[in-house]
Amino acid sequence: MPSKTIVLIHGNFVTRHCWNGWAARYQARGYKTVQIAYPGRDKPVELLKQNPSDPILQQLTIGEVIDHHVRVIRSLPEKPIIIGHSFGGLLTQLMLQRDLGVAGVAIDSVPPQGVLTLKWSFLRSLWPVLNPLIPVSKPYYMTFEQFQYTFVNTLPPAEQRAAYDAQVVPESRRLARGGLSSAARVDFKRARAPLLMIAGEKDHLMPAALNRANYERYKTSPSITEFKEFPGRDHYIIGERGWEEVADHALDWAIRAQASPAARAA
Repeated sequence: MPSKTIVLIHGNFVTRHCWNGWAARYQARGYKTVQIAYPGRDKPVELLKQNPSDPILQQLTIGEVIDHHVRVIRSLPEKPIIIGHSFGGLLTQLMLQRDLGVAGVAIDSVPPQGVLTLKWSFLRSLWPVLNPLIPVSKPYYMTFEQFQYTFVNTLPPAEQRAAYDAQVVPESRRLARGGLSSAARVDFKRARAPLLMIAGEKDHLMPAALNRANYERYKTSPSITEFKEFPGRDHYIIGERGWEEVADHALDWAIRAQASPAARAA
């Protein structure tokens, strides 16, 4: 039977509440949804904004976040569909490597170790996080101006401000840099559940070309891997106007992928 459980994994700089619209939409279709929060991130956005020097943010590592997601998913009564955005897209790929899902969708995903681009918008967006002159223990709180360029570059100013106020919280610089470490390594040749890579055409932070390069690395795998680019979308693809189209495409694809002969054989 196809899974009726969907795990939603948020990315860096935001919280699980970025998925609230998706969760409600999927629940209306009869699915149970689980919005996993990073360790220490299960608090209201307002409280997280007020504590940019939270000790958790000074120490949180990618290994701890991976282990946390593994524990939550393994505690579920069935293997879920896993959908992740940005850093959550990387975590989705890592969860499929551990055989924890029946299908995965990685949206505007941070790539695994070894997949990079020299595209200017990517370098400009990540420099405040990766700058080696700033201690890794110092948390990063994205400014509104940085958010405008990095996340919501296609939106009008009023919608940019509303998204920033509703979603953005301080982040662990140590965690963000973990995406370059061996903990973020993927075995692209390994058999796994079906995976869909979704990209936004206008994404500055994780350019569509980088998502495609990530997808291309999976061509050595025997498992189902597909790529979809949405025109005109930026990194806030899961929250900007028209997010419903992306949400429906992700779930409809996951349903079809589970029913494919290759997925059933795996």
